[in-house]
Amino acid sequence: MTPESVATAPMQTRTLGPPRSCDQPRVLVLGYGNPGRQDDGLGPAVAERMEALRWPHVTAYDNYQLNIEDAVEVAEHDVIWFVDASRTGPAPFTIEAIAPAATLEFTSHLVRPEAILAMARQYYGRAPHAFLMGVRGYEFEFVEALTPAATDNLRLAVEMLEKRLRAIHRPEPT
Repeated sequence: MTPESVATAPMQTRTLGPPRSCDQPRVLVLGYGNPGRQDDGLGPAVAERMEALRWPHVTAYDNYQLNIEDAVEVAEHDVIWFVDASRTGPAPFTIEAIAPAATLEFTSHLVRPEAILAMARQYYGRAPHAFLMGVRGYEFEFVEALTPAATDNLRLAVEMLEKRLRAIHRPEPT
């Protein structure tokens, strides 16, 4: 396809298959932020640590920012953890249950998790349970390393997330 045909092609929606027969919830940990801006890399760091666990039924990935394309991946899961660095608020992290909410933003560089959920519901018929975790960061300069205090918050956030995921996942039968 040429760029012109893509721009004029009708929008297509993807039909997702029925939920899997497995009774284990599918979990997505979506960390976002810029690892080149010190503690702004907390979201990707959480996703990286969760991915390293290689748990069945848990997918983790990261990006610099949320994109409308994330709605496809969100729609294929039952529980979503959006993880970002927080500039304010209590340490080590905050957790907020969130729901779909269509929002209009001035720029495509600001897509909120609630908007991603709304797109998943509208276009794919799925509105998973979702949470927003804000891991407290302190410095956001152009440095590719977390501060020591943010590293401590990262460890505590991952421990809590592991505990929550263990609570909803039973061991696979052998």
